[in-house]
Amino acid sequence: MVRRGAGGVGSSGVTSVSGPDADGERRIVSDAAGVVVLGACAAWSLITAAVHDGRPEGVLLAVLALAAGYAAGRIGGALLPVGAPFAGALAGIALTVAVPHLAPGPQITAPLGHAGATAAVLTLSAGAACCAAWAAPVPAVRFALRLLAAGTAVLAAVLGSTSGFVTCLAVLVCSLAVGRTRHRGAGMALLAAVAAGVTGLVWAVAARAVPGGFVAALEGRLTPHRVRLWQDAWHLLGDDAALGTGPGRFGELSTTSAQALLSDGKPHSAPLQQAAEQGVIGVALLAAAFGWVLYALWRGPRPTPVALTAGAALTALAAIAAIGNALSFTAVSVGAGLLAGMATARPLEPSSRTPQARVRGAGRTPAW
Repeated sequence: MVRRGAGGVGSSGVTSVSGPDADGERRIVSDAAGVVVLGACAAWSLITAAVHDGRPEGVLLAVLALAAGYAAGRIGGALLPVGAPFAGALAGIALTVAVPHLAPGPQITAPLGHAGATAAVLTLSAGAACCAAWAAPVPAVRFALRLLAAGTAVLAAVLGSTSGFVTCLAVLVCSLAVGRTRHRGAGMALLAAVAAGVTGLVWAVAARAVPGGFVAALEGRLTPHRVRLWQDAWHLLGDDAALGTGPGRFGELSTTSAQALLSDGKPHSAPLQQAAEQGVIGVALLAAAFGWVLYALWRGPRPTPVALTAGAALTALAAIAAIGNALSFTAVSVGAGLLAGMATARPLEPSSRTPQARVRGAGRTPAW
């Protein structure tokens, strides 16, 4: 008998016999979409660089880091569904403690420099710990892993990263809340809406389309310098909305960046940097990359709590990147790829390969 999946994933309507084949087809489609999106991101950076004599190395490195992290995460998640994300969480925490600045260049102030990267790495670590907790079969291990996730929030607070504390705590709360969620599609749509809302707010601030009191409050938290950088990026987008100014050229064209004593030449907002340097097409490709990750999690074989937990962590990363410089750090791009890969990998466990497990998984309620 043919029936559709209760979790919103098996919408193609498969029988219990054809479930594994349908799952394989979905993974092929998801992987092919990722190759196309990441390839388009790399190709567009080369095109805009050629037109405006830009420097595409940073974009190409970020794409390569994300792809490599995703591939490694798929392998690690398949072999060690609990151990791989646990190791990833520990690695992120160790990196934050051992390399406290996580900075690729000169610093202006803490909010513009390493704080965004610290928040991003710790958020990804919290997400990995929560994913490992959902994959662990022993309740005591689950509790210990969630305690580790809570510890990342405490570490963020100790390091002075308020945004990191908030996002780590948000990921932990979301992970606990999705335990009984069966319809992951609605959850992924909500996460996409949250990321779009934060990005839209940043764009509104850059375009001066919000009340002055709100801008003043934002400047008090993020510094007036950063808000002026956003506004410069908005003005540069107006100069060439289609192609932008070319990758890596924001620093030499931004008045605010040029006047700073120490500047890294970035607007400290991933969407606005894409807009200024690669035009609206670059922004669309950045959105497509995030959308592909959510799509891969939605169509992935892991249980719904694992997929939504990883989605929550990556959405928190998108919010951090929208108001900071997190995606300029290779460690963050690799970490995002690792988490996405581990959360979309099919564990190679014998117990999950039995015919009985396949029949039970055809309904897709736990995404098996």
